[in-house]
Amino acid sequence: FRDALIVDDHPLFCDALAMTLRAVAGAERVEAAHTLERALARLDRAPAPDLLVLDLDLPDVDGLDGLLRLRAAVADVPVMVVSSMADPRMIAATLAAGAAGFIPKHAGRESFRAAFEALAGGRSYVPEGYEPPVAADAPDATIARLAQLTRQQGRILELICQGMLNKQIAHELGIAETTVKAHVTAIMRKLGVQSRTQAVLMAQQARFGAFLPEG
Repeated sequence: FRDALIVDDHPLFCDALAMTLRAVAGAERVEAAHTLERALARLDRAPAPDLLVLDLDLPDVDGLDGLLRLRAAVADVPVMVVSSMADPRMIAATLAAGAAGFIPKHAGRESFRAAFEALAGGRSYVPEGYEPPVAADAPDATIARLAQLTRQQGRILELICQGMLNKQIAHELGIAETTVKAHVTAIMRKLGVQSRTQAVLMAQQARFGAFLPEG
């Protein structure tokens, strides 16, 4: 991985992780974005990085929304999640949402080395000792369905969650209202729902529901 982008709002951790990436993954250029919006703005510029390293706990996103939006923006770039929220359900949810792997923030350098070697070999990575949650606790199809949304559709769903109408969304995004309607239809089809309310509930489930660790 020659070029990497770290998405994390803790500067000291970013610095330490950048050194680790250079030492164990051979990264030559490591950039940092402290919010999701800055990360997305960076991804709008070519060339794209070879690797994204994401903390789930960012100031401008909730739950897995950041991962879903990054995957929609650059589907061909692997996203390694590095988070202190290392509950088995959260790890399972990140993998279901398209993460290439999960590293607990407290992991040592050898864990990072093993993770990036796995990615370089085309394999996913989970922490040593990780056991997938039993079926009753595992993430359902919600995450997989949300991961199908494009970046624009994810943004429109976010605005729907804020209570905006199609006309307001069109004004906010600078697009035609008919375009918004087409996107809303596509969103509901991909999510397998019949109404905007059901779409909002599904988005809220991903953010605040069973996929987040308790306590």
